[in-house]
Amino acid sequence: MAPLIRIESLHYTYQHEGGAVQALRGIDLTIEQGEYVVLLGHNGSGKSTLAKHLNALLLPTQGDVWINGWNTKERRHLREIRSTVGMVFQQPDNQIVATIVEEDVAFGPENLGLERQEIRRRVEWSLERVDMLPFRHRAPHLLSGGQKQRVCIAGVLAMQPSVLVLDEATAMLDPIGRQEVLEVARRLNREEGVTIIAVTHFMREAIEADRVLVLHDGKIALQGPPRTLFQQIDRLRALSLDVPHVSELAQALHRRFPAFPPDLLTPQEIAAAVIACCEERREESGERSARKDERGERNRTRDKFTLLTPHSSRPPLLALHHVAHYYMRGTPLEVKAIEDVNIEVHRGEIIGVIGHTGSGKSTAVQHFNGLLKAHEGEVWVLGQNLADPAVDLRAVRRAVGLVFQTPEAQLFEQYVGDDVAYGPRKQGLGPEEVRARVRRAMEAVGLPFEEFKDRITFSLSGGQMRRVAIAGVLALEPQVLVLDEPTAGLDPQARRQLMRHILDLHRQGVTLVIISHNMEELAEICDRIYVIADGRTVMAGTPAEVFSRAAELRAIGLDAPDMTQVAEALKAQGLLPADAVIYTLEQAEAAIAELLLAHGAALVEAPVGEQTR
Repeated sequence: MAPLIRIESLHYTYQHEGGAVQALRGIDLTIEQGEYVVLLGHNGSGKSTLAKHLNALLLPTQGDVWINGWNTKERRHLREIRSTVGMVFQQPDNQIVATIVEEDVAFGPENLGLERQEIRRRVEWSLERVDMLPFRHRAPHLLSGGQKQRVCIAGVLAMQPSVLVLDEATAMLDPIGRQEVLEVARRLNREEGVTIIAVTHFMREAIEADRVLVLHDGKIALQGPPRTLFQQIDRLRALSLDVPHVSELAQALHRRFPAFPPDLLTPQEIAAAVIACCEERREESGERSARKDERGERNRTRDKFTLLTPHSSRPPLLALHHVAHYYMRGTPLEVKAIEDVNIEVHRGEIIGVIGHTGSGKSTAVQHFNGLLKAHEGEVWVLGQNLADPAVDLRAVRRAVGLVFQTPEAQLFEQYVGDDVAYGPRKQGLGPEEVRARVRRAMEAVGLPFEEFKDRITFSLSGGQMRRVAIAGVLALEPQVLVLDEPTAGLDPQARRQLMRHILDLHRQGVTLVIISHNMEELAEICDRIYVIADGRTVMAGTPAEVFSRAAELRAIGLDAPDMTQVAEALKAQGLLPADAVIYTLEQAEAAIAELLLAHGAALVEAPVGEQTR
């Protein structure tokens, strides 16, 4: 039986004013009906370019793509190809065309010229498949990000494709939104036999796949099942990628304890393997001895992992006290975006802000530099109440810099140097001082001044644009930098590089406020974390305090780091004390290693520096 998708010697070149860029360099690939395939790769590796060839949005510069036996170059088969392969992109708002959910889902079938009764049947069927039938009469703009993305999937499903391509479809979603979309994909694959091809930067999403393809510089560099692929940590990092923390933990434990399996993919698998090792040793050494060791381990773990950072007694640098804000206030469309947000930021801290999509995070932080005005409550910045008409808002905005989630929204000059210089020039600084500030700001975010100052802004990669946006704010020399999802949409290497530069700024004295859906990232760097849900601050504390309430986080649409989930499973079995605080890879490895040693597991001493990351 012929494969559903067949690609031979695919090359593709983008033509720009500045010259040609070869995005794909000889791709050979077959995908069978019912497969679940994930495409990984750094920004610019060719993933999205390859995906767009699957329904003829792009045509090969050289080579061929066959979909169900049709060559995409043959335009007479375009309708059949696009009915076979449906695509869902990163931004759901760019795909929704109607003002009512069911009308949007009906758009595709209507364009196929189907009978009204068949259209109605397909709309109901597809909305039911993505659990959105109760929202059929809702306006899409009133839905959450995950719900909007499910509506987009329903719109594609109503065309009854054999293949569903998800091109970074979860990149801008919160954990529950990602989970919603992935659950739909899993169900369609298993129950309906739909072939799934997912482009993603989230390594955790790749564990769902039958096969993972890694693209690098337009070529397939690696491929295989995730359980095999994620054991190649060094190779993946050389390709600017990473592995899930669970895989990294399994391999670190395997290096120290050879009997521990190295190919685990989920927190549940890690916990099961630890439990199995402990039970096996318990049977060998006797129940009484094991219980004694277990009690000792509990005590050691409690001593090691329950130290919490005390709260600061200093006056805050920034503060929101019971802040509320309305959009379109005084109109029939008035919406209360936030209603009781409380955040305090002290000088020198790194503060994390988390919450589900639509919780009010971005609305809240835009009060810190006066972009939004509080309708209720108080906003204090550098000891000033922003409700005071005498406050100089321009000075406030120089002191508190804000970088938005989409960097291209803040870039408007043709050349990088001019974009970074915009703020200092508006301050009336002289040419030499402007140049010096631009140089310092660009160097601070890893953009060499001489190399990048004359680059065309919109020719940069996503990670580079993000850094230019940050440099433009840094050129104002702020005391506080507020970053809204600074690493969203970036590949692992670009994410690591950007976070390294951001932490360098903190070491230079800049106070940081970071909104993120990346729990592992915030767990490792933040002094304190605020949790916002439905427009209110519902939780606050150190990472240890916040992530120890994992069940409450899940109840409001968030998640805990993978390492916390591992610890929870071990606590449930009595192998770790209930008050053990574990949320980083290093903590999890240390705690489990002590646990295995306490139960007599054989240890191989690894060379210094190889036992952890």
